[in-house]
Amino acid sequence: MIDKNNISMSVIRRLPIYYRYLTELENNGVNKISSKELSAKMGTTASQVRQDFSYFGGFGQQGYGYVVSQLRMTIADILGVRKKRKCILVGAGNLGHALLSIDFAELGFDLIGLFDANSQIIGTEHMGLKIMNYSVIKQFCDENKPVMAIICTPDSVVEKVSDDLCSYGIKAFWNFSHYDISRRHPEAYVENVRINDSLMTICYMLDD
Repeated sequence: MIDKNNISMSVIRRLPIYYRYLTELENNGVNKISSKELSAKMGTTASQVRQDFSYFGGFGQQGYGYVVSQLRMTIADILGVRKKRKCILVGAGNLGHALLSIDFAELGFDLIGLFDANSQIIGTEHMGLKIMNYSVIKQFCDENKPVMAIICTPDSVVEKVSDDLCSYGIKAFWNFSHYDISRRHPEAYVENVRINDSLMTICYMLDD
């Protein structure tokens, strides 16, 4: 059993990148790759690749390298992407709608519910799912047991929404708001996506 507390976040954040490159390699018919070749794609070193994998027991054979399909599946299992955890999306406006083009199943999640409070879009269907009224979300969570929520609501309601969802059993958030859910709910895992911050960083880098 892997002790996740002993693995740094920098290593964990590299795993999806390994997975993405290995998927591309497999789709292109590549059967084998060395740590040196993989490190070149990652922009790191071969020793870093081997060290990253050593946290999970190590893979491959010295002098032979890694079988791409096997390594990809091993990393998929480490990440848990084949478990298809249930998730919901709250806030199905423009941003929420744009996110529906993501292949959640490929990334480890089964998107099972869309919610909003806007009467103009409630009942409309997207990607085979109807947008439901937020007022029924407790009943939905009680019956379907989602574990992750994608938050695309206005900042003004995120505190209440996150309070509600944590009490309904949500354990993780993909948070597109500016509200810091983790301060109020340190027991939940929160991945914040700060689009404005990213753009301002680019703005700074372009400044003469």
